[in-house]
Amino acid sequence: MKMEWKPEQEGLRQILTLLKESQSPDTATQRAVQQKLEELNKYPDFNNYLIFVLTKLVTEEEPTRSLSGLILKNNVKAHYNSFLPEVAEFIKRECLSAVGDPSPLIRATVGIIITTIASKGELTSWPELLPALCQMLDSQDYNVCEGAFGALQKICEDTAEILDSDALNRPLNVLIPKFLQFFRHTSPKIRCHAIACVNYFIMGRTQALMLHIDSFIENLFHLAADEDPDVRKNVCHALVLLLEVRLDRLIPHLPNIIEYMLVRTQDPEEGVALEACEFWLSLAEQNVCREVLGPRLPALLPVLVRGMRYSEMDVILLRGDRDDDADDAEPDRESDIRPRFHKPRSHTIKHNGAGDSNMSGGGESDDEEEGGADADDGSLSDWNLRKCSAAALDVLANVFGADLLPVLFPILKETLFHEDWVIKESGILALGAVADGCMGGMVPHLPDLVPYLVVCLSERKALVRAITCWTLSRYSHWIVSQSHDLYLRPVMTELLKRVLDNNKRVQEAACSAFATLEEEACTELVPYLGYILQTLVYAFSKYQHKNLLILYDAIGTLADSVGHHLNKPEYINLLMPPLINKWNVLKDEDKDLFPLLECLSSVATALQSGFLPYCEPVFRRCVSLIEQTLNQNIANSQSPDQFEAPDKDFMIVALDLLSGLAEGLDGHIDHLVVNSNLMQLLYQCMQDPMPEVRQSSFALLGDLTKACFQHVLPCIPEFLPILGMNLNPELISVCNNATWAIGEISIKLGSDTSKYIPLVLNHLVEIINRPNTPKTLLENTAITIGRLGYVCPHDVAPVLHQFVRQWCASLRNIRDNDEKDSAFRGICQMIQVNPGGVVPDFMFFCDAVASWSHPKDDLKEMFTKILHGFKNQVGEENWRRFTDQFPVQLSARLSAMCGI
Repeated sequence: MKMEWKPEQEGLRQILTLLKESQSPDTATQRAVQQKLEELNKYPDFNNYLIFVLTKLVTEEEPTRSLSGLILKNNVKAHYNSFLPEVAEFIKRECLSAVGDPSPLIRATVGIIITTIASKGELTSWPELLPALCQMLDSQDYNVCEGAFGALQKICEDTAEILDSDALNRPLNVLIPKFLQFFRHTSPKIRCHAIACVNYFIMGRTQALMLHIDSFIENLFHLAADEDPDVRKNVCHALVLLLEVRLDRLIPHLPNIIEYMLVRTQDPEEGVALEACEFWLSLAEQNVCREVLGPRLPALLPVLVRGMRYSEMDVILLRGDRDDDADDAEPDRESDIRPRFHKPRSHTIKHNGAGDSNMSGGGESDDEEEGGADADDGSLSDWNLRKCSAAALDVLANVFGADLLPVLFPILKETLFHEDWVIKESGILALGAVADGCMGGMVPHLPDLVPYLVVCLSERKALVRAITCWTLSRYSHWIVSQSHDLYLRPVMTELLKRVLDNNKRVQEAACSAFATLEEEACTELVPYLGYILQTLVYAFSKYQHKNLLILYDAIGTLADSVGHHLNKPEYINLLMPPLINKWNVLKDEDKDLFPLLECLSSVATALQSGFLPYCEPVFRRCVSLIEQTLNQNIANSQSPDQFEAPDKDFMIVALDLLSGLAEGLDGHIDHLVVNSNLMQLLYQCMQDPMPEVRQSSFALLGDLTKACFQHVLPCIPEFLPILGMNLNPELISVCNNATWAIGEISIKLGSDTSKYIPLVLNHLVEIINRPNTPKTLLENTAITIGRLGYVCPHDVAPVLHQFVRQWCASLRNIRDNDEKDSAFRGICQMIQVNPGGVVPDFMFFCDAVASWSHPKDDLKEMFTKILHGFKNQVGEENWRRFTDQFPVQLSARLSAMCGI
């Protein structure tokens, strides 16, 4: 018999003193405690003391004992594999003996230690754990049963995959039926644990659960009306997961489940209502949604719109009830400012036709999915019943389209004109939530609704003004397409007043809404530019930190939208001083540089030569930011203990601003590049392991190639092999920009491109033939193949047959422009070198030629020559049989263009 371990009194006393001290709020004491703990960790049996205090020392207060357990948990996490075997065994034994401790806090702490050990040794090194816990579930002692369940729930959460593997002899075959028995236990806490345990296995379609799926569903129904809110919440969560994974099993019960969820979405406990509300989001993704939910929309929509109201608690937190809600003099709390994400540059191509005027109300942006919920209550918890209800209405509007409106209109009539501002506000949110899905059906009502919303922008309550900004922005596509005097001008005028509102939440909503309006209106805003700029520039002096970041975005979007119209001395003199002032104040390590650099990048591209007076300091700082980041990265990789890794976003944003400068200043950037080490830095950035850095490097390389090729030329032998290695379509944006840069370089390099073609051509042909390649990448690939064929027809023409059909199909939808021009010249030259390569797919070539609106005369002549040559080759009779297969429109366009 080996001796049972016993603590020494002196050691115990030291540890207890330490535990007491560690509860002191004083930081110096805290630091001393940390240091002491590190020292004690050198003693092999220190962890024995910790578990002893937790499980045996009932004379101490519970928080002290629990703290001892949490320190032990951290030690297990950090060093469990180096514990002595007898220490590890002692801890395991003690844990199992204390699972049923009378104190809920101690039981929970023991459960945490158990799951931490289990996830360390993957359960395999503790084979008796699961059988022991499983046996304890049957104990008559409530504490033992609850403690064992608590531990099992944590293990299921942390190691669901391992439990469902052969490694452990498939314990779930025993555990899942066992859990199901406890769905009917008398204690709500235990019913709760039981459902939670099973829920962890739904998404993985665990075999053991799938065998018992009907019994699981039956047991859930049995608990549907449970008096305990946590049980109801777990039932709702289970049904939401099952809807995604085992719809087949729920179908017969769906009508009942829908009725149940209608009641639960109105549960007095917000947690239950929120979990139930997720069900509608999930159901909208299923094909059966229209059929099963259609008849119940009249019951569901009022519930969702009611769920969109601010709760009394929200109103207090958001100070929504005050009329004097000027808060813009209070400084922002840093914790309120969410991290921003920079979206690196990607080279895209303008399209013809339908794609431009999609009536989706909000263009392509995905950042407004949450039914306006994001536009208005940043300081509340991220996801709540209001946001979930609005999101559900949004997705259902997309499922049902205009069919939703007959049900929604009576609700809107009642809410929009209600005297209680909270109800009115929810109606305005609902109106915005359905904009995307119901746009077509809303159009006849917008002439009345838009002026009404414009009036709501002056409402007394700030929260109503804020949501109205968002809802108007959701209809901006329609507003911009109507008479300016009736809609665009009043909407814009009132929104700009709200940009200068005294309430920060309204400023934020108005600024975001205005940016959306700018994207839709584009050059329609040109007549109002002076007025817009005066407002936005005035906001600079008024805004606190958080909203400044949104203001940069509104200014950048304005520049993107109106382009060179911004290049007028009076506009430049308004706009540039405040921007440069901020630029000078910000330190190199300040993350507020990101949105400012993005904004300047748009402004530089729009102003073109108008940006010249400002370009030198901006250029120099960008180069310096890139250099600092690269140097810090090298320092960090050589000695990670001394230097922390840099935030590479600084480098990405700087590369993108340089692209904007190169694009805007064109040849004027030449003297800046010549006096810098930018090309060496770019060579390093192009090889960075982080894809976003490479993506932005290739964009800059393409823009520099267009602006000042003489500085790119000496680097081509080093650069092109790197571009060739990045033609990997798994990283879409990297591949896209590398492809585009290759095309730009080939145009400048001319026939000298020939020796580099073997590095890139096979990859490009592979990408253009790959199924499911995104449209932008296909188009850029086709243009680059065309350009390579333009400068080196003899190198590319031999493989014409491998790509010509996909090539024609991917370029038929893009607008006439220089890129398309050079690419089509290339295809014509390749056809002249290898006419046989196009014969099987000649119809596709004819279709692509017909996609031109106004080709240049010499290009039109090339088309004509090829078509007539083909006709003469096959003879009159065959040509007629061939053209009879053409759609009427195609024949008409070709005969108009090429007289054939």
